[in-house]
Amino acid sequence: MAKKKKAQNNSSTICQNKRARFEYHIEEKIEAGLSLSGWEVKSLREGRAQLVDSYVLIKDGEAWLVGANITPLTQACTHFVTEPRRDRKLLLHKRQIERLTAETEAKGYTCVALSLYWKQGRIKCEIALVKGKKLHDKRETEKERDWNRQKQRVMAAH
Repeated sequence: MAKKKKAQNNSSTICQNKRARFEYHIEEKIEAGLSLSGWEVKSLREGRAQLVDSYVLIKDGEAWLVGANITPLTQACTHFVTEPRRDRKLLLHKRQIERLTAETEAKGYTCVALSLYWKQGRIKCEIALVKGKKLHDKRETEKERDWNRQKQRVMAAH
């Protein structure tokens, strides 16, 4: 008998940072490549990643993804040491890095990772320039979300 194949996730999104969308106003989004090891790619195929406390750090003219957690697979990572929360290099053009540096230093923006996804066989990271929300903005976002849920319930009932 042939083995049954596992149901694959057809969505191109690997993981999202939903907390960033709640905590910050998103000003501008940028797509960046990601430099990864082989075991990290295998883990990402299985969807074992978290971007909850991740951010982008720019040092020495290079952009780094800090705080992203990629959990190693037990069967793929037996013969070498893995570090799930290591800093990973983001692949950006020099001009993009210079612009990110200028925005974060001068205007008080922060750069965070919003999502990881597949694009033409490669893993991409969507990063964004963001500004922190005040407490009343967060409450407003929550009220709007609740109102949209209520509307959906009413529309489903009719």
